[in-house]
Amino acid sequence: MGDERVGVDRYGVMGYPVSHSRSPVIHRLFALQTQQAIQYELLQVAPAKLEQAVRQFQRTGGKGLNVTVPHKREVAKLCDQLSERASSAGAVNTLVFQDNEIFGDNTDGIGLLRDLAVNLGVTLEGASILILGAGGATRGIVGPLLEMQPVSLVIANRTVDKADAIVDRFSDQGPVSACGFDAVPADEPFDLVINATSAGVHGKTPPYPGSAVGPDTFCYDLSYGAKPTPFCQWARGMGAAHSVMGWGMLVEQAAESFHLWRGVRPNTLPVLKQISVGA
Repeated sequence: MGDERVGVDRYGVMGYPVSHSRSPVIHRLFALQTQQAIQYELLQVAPAKLEQAVRQFQRTGGKGLNVTVPHKREVAKLCDQLSERASSAGAVNTLVFQDNEIFGDNTDGIGLLRDLAVNLGVTLEGASILILGAGGATRGIVGPLLEMQPVSLVIANRTVDKADAIVDRFSDQGPVSACGFDAVPADEPFDLVINATSAGVHGKTPPYPGSAVGPDTFCYDLSYGAKPTPFCQWARGMGAAHSVMGWGMLVEQAAESFHLWRGVRPNTLPVLKQISVGA
């Protein structure tokens, strides 16, 4: 068995579903590039089995985990210690197992910022931003986005209460507000529209607000796939200036996780090029 190889540390990603994840490929490429002896597993775990699965992975010598939909909020409750950004988000996507303790972090926000600002050259300062969806992914990105000093950040969700809860958490950090999908401000298009719903994973298209998109709008889907997601197809149909899937965020947040685990930061650009071309 691979996990019995001497000197090879075990990592993995837990989600439900998780079969679409490209994280194993990314971490394998990072390991080759940085000469780290690791293996990385796909672990499909139903919500009712989350705690049992995490503790078993830890008990059998696992060194760390990525956590994806729908576990990001629940897994925070299992952590002995949270980073400031995970605590602020109330959501965790990276676990580090050390000295019989679980450390939880959230690399989603920094991953998104690096992709938008560095890889894609998007100006966030003074921008009007709309986030669609109010789940764990949104919790991970609101704080870092507000630090970039946008002029406004609106969270739209089918259930407004969930969006309101996130606004309550971050209202002291910047101009953030909540509304339903059907009540998105329509006076002028947003500079940046981020899809953080998981509808694309299930092949569905929520009622995206057409008035939010104009010819200068940058549309970004946190989801990714072999072909354009329903959101990206919709954004192109609405005439958005750019319509981008979340490959870059995926690679950048993975690099941050890898750095937490291994103490070395991989070069993301060749990996991004390789996996998005292979999409």
